[in-house]
Amino acid sequence: MLLSSNPNTLWATTFVNSLAQSGLTAVSIAPGSRSTPLTLAFHAHPDIRVYRHLDERSAGFFALGMALASDRPAALVCTSGTAVANFLPAIIEAKMSHVPLLILTADRPPELRHSGANQTIDQIKIYGDQVLWSVDAALPEPNPPAVALRNLQTLAARAYATANGITKGPVHINFPFRKPLQPASGEWRVASDEHSQFTIHNSPFTIQHGRLHPTDSQLAHLSNIIAQQPRGLIVCGPRCPGDGFPQAVTVLAKQSGYPILADPLSGLRFNRKGAKSAEEESPKSAQSADNLIIGGYETFLQSGPGWEEPQVIIRFGAVPLSKWLNAYLERIRPAHRIHIRENGVWADDGHRTNWFLQANETAVCRELTRRLPERADRKWETAVLAIETAVWHKLDVAMKDIYFDGAIVADVINNLPDDSLLFMGNSLPVRHLDQFGRPSTKTIRVFANRGASGIDGNISTALGIAAATGKEVTAVVGDITFYHDMNGLLAVASGEWQVASKEAPPATRHPLRATIIIINNNSGGIFRRLPVSQHEPPFTDLFLTPHGLDFEHAARLYGLDFVRVTDREAFRAVFSRPYSVSRIIEVVTDGREDYKHHQEIVKIVNC
Repeated sequence: MLLSSNPNTLWATTFVNSLAQSGLTAVSIAPGSRSTPLTLAFHAHPDIRVYRHLDERSAGFFALGMALASDRPAALVCTSGTAVANFLPAIIEAKMSHVPLLILTADRPPELRHSGANQTIDQIKIYGDQVLWSVDAALPEPNPPAVALRNLQTLAARAYATANGITKGPVHINFPFRKPLQPASGEWRVASDEHSQFTIHNSPFTIQHGRLHPTDSQLAHLSNIIAQQPRGLIVCGPRCPGDGFPQAVTVLAKQSGYPILADPLSGLRFNRKGAKSAEEESPKSAQSADNLIIGGYETFLQSGPGWEEPQVIIRFGAVPLSKWLNAYLERIRPAHRIHIRENGVWADDGHRTNWFLQANETAVCRELTRRLPERADRKWETAVLAIETAVWHKLDVAMKDIYFDGAIVADVINNLPDDSLLFMGNSLPVRHLDQFGRPSTKTIRVFANRGASGIDGNISTALGIAAATGKEVTAVVGDITFYHDMNGLLAVASGEWQVASKEAPPATRHPLRATIIIINNNSGGIFRRLPVSQHEPPFTDLFLTPHGLDFEHAARLYGLDFVRVTDREAFRAVFSRPYSVSRIIEVVTDGREDYKHHQEIVKIVNC
């Protein structure tokens, strides 16, 4: 068959077509010359959405957000040189959070490496151990043998499957290209069409993986432990599975009498489906399904829980956000500490786990529920839930007339509609959500970059989530976090950022929709919680770092609506107001007073 006379075009289109056959649907591209073959190949493919970005760091986090929301790989493309290095922060977060990314970097050909050639750096395995797999692709050649093209196709399929494996994460493919980088005029589209059906053995090539199911002996041992130990807790940390797991673990909690301490990023704390499933599948239990979820632990564990020590701890997901929950888990001495995680990634910085079971979490919960008798004695469960109820009642009273950043986060949860998307920024906002986000059967999907817990790229991640889902997203970030990713606002700029829907005219494209809430205390408020806060004058200048920025100018730059509020009622009114253009709501608070109110509330509740 006749293919493009430009080997770069053939290489790129062969690789991109194979990615599409594997399941890739979205790519985030930063402009550049050396990456021209990849950029044109993605633009020509009808089944892959192309998102453009001027800043590689924002592009990386935008792709991270897309992959985070869809739980499937998103691709990244950039040119050679320092552009490649700017993807690293997002790659680190993807590796730590097990988010599937495909990083496709363009490079100089071998003869220009280590030669002093312009914009040429060593890109071979540049990301080191931060990626699951790194490959320097073969240099494109004219009239390649069929095996060379099959190699490209299997490379694409293997890269996609590795990123999307049982342990998900980033994969890096480095592409050297010689000039000319672009095909002859009009030739690239023809080339893509002509060889789009050229596949391995004339049929699509796919790589799939199954599930790790527990054995009968493992299930028997685990069910025996639960049946014989009436006092137990289920701890669901961040990044728990979403494919039926919330429902399955909620039903297990009803059956076993083990309450669930649910991290706000677990998918359990705000989940109508989990509660309904428990009520439908286990109707005889004494407690209602929504009361199974414990969320007040960050407050009441600061003074001790007021219940007997548990005999069993069953953990799912990553290490919880909560400082006080982690401290509690460290000091207690249960007979059994069990962590169940299909991807096999260790997540116990205290090294207290005495049984790590690598098996599918949903399957384990369903099988245990089937084997276990329903707990007859509910004294332990009742005691735990009574403390949870009392704490939230005290918090409601204590926070009724107090305006501080934690109350703003609570208001966001209370006023979001059902079936909402929420992104929480580091450092204080996500911690406030952990402490003041009351469990609810209202469904809210909550996201945050807690793999490496950085404050970079948070805006771009949130907008990537909106792009992947096609829904509005609410992002709550601090002022320093917002400052770190103002470039990311280009993705939501009114009338500018649009999903590239190939040949569709601009009128048919749809801009992203977002509400960005900035909690502005003019400083890095998280540092007030650290001992260094007692050391002035360096504390204010070198840790709090007050900036005095007026963020209304950023909103104007990107064409966003902007409202500044200074009291709680004004925030509630503005936040609940319908909007047609993406907006920024700046909530001005006092960091020193916020910290004082936080300490007062904890003291009142724990009296």
